[in-house]
Amino acid sequence: MTGSAKYHYYFQAEKPKDCSAKEAEKRQAEEQKLIDSAKPLTEKEEEEKQELLKQGATDWTKREFQLFLRANEKYGREDLENIAKEMEKPLEEVKDYCDIFWTRFEELQDAEKILSNIEKGELRIQRRQAVKRALDAKVAKYKSPFQQLRIAYGANKGKTYTEDEDRFLVCEIHRLGFDKESVYEEVRQSVRNAPQFRFDWFLKSRTAVELQRRANTLITLIEREMGEVIEPVDKKRAAPAAEQKPIKGASAPAAKKTKSK
Repeated sequence: MTGSAKYHYYFQAEKPKDCSAKEAEKRQAEEQKLIDSAKPLTEKEEEEKQELLKQGATDWTKREFQLFLRANEKYGREDLENIAKEMEKPLEEVKDYCDIFWTRFEELQDAEKILSNIEKGELRIQRRQAVKRALDAKVAKYKSPFQQLRIAYGANKGKTYTEDEDRFLVCEIHRLGFDKESVYEEVRQSVRNAPQFRFDWFLKSRTAVELQRRANTLITLIEREMGEVIEPVDKKRAAPAAEQKPIKGASAPAAKKTKSK
């Protein structure tokens, strides 16, 4: 009796909401009768259930599933350590889930969209890495880059920014970290604090967005200039996004179960 009461406590039929109150009570009573008369799982069935629960990662909520997808877009599907940190979950748990995810991926209704978003994120990561290598190679050419760095403008010099201003922007972006989220706000503050620009009202009045726009132009010039140096390295290091994880059905996991929650 005690076991039966406990069983009923956890499994109480819900009252339907898509019918009249009288009909709802009737249907609830019928459902409860089925629950009350249900036989407990055999030992073998219980073992199978636990194994399926383990494979399905059913303790992950829909919100956690979405967070998992965003983390894959942000860090790339191979960076499980950062994905685990982002989700605040044990690395081993994330590894297990990833194995299931990429095995059953194609079962998801929006599998193509999910994969496309992850691959776009990985391309952004590769882009940031390429820019960082170009900046590293450029700055490494000079003993004192803040004084010596030269930019190969070609026909793209323009008349708005001076070479001193451009040099400072490139060196400061490299010092702070190109892929840092707040880098251009920090560059803007650096400009305001730099004694050599205390009377440079043009540069001091630039917004973070304007500085970023100029930096993008300079980075393009530097990538073009340093291309011969870093391109062989890029070809060795960078595999196409789709090759990073065998997508035999590209598949991904228990995600489907999680998604249905």
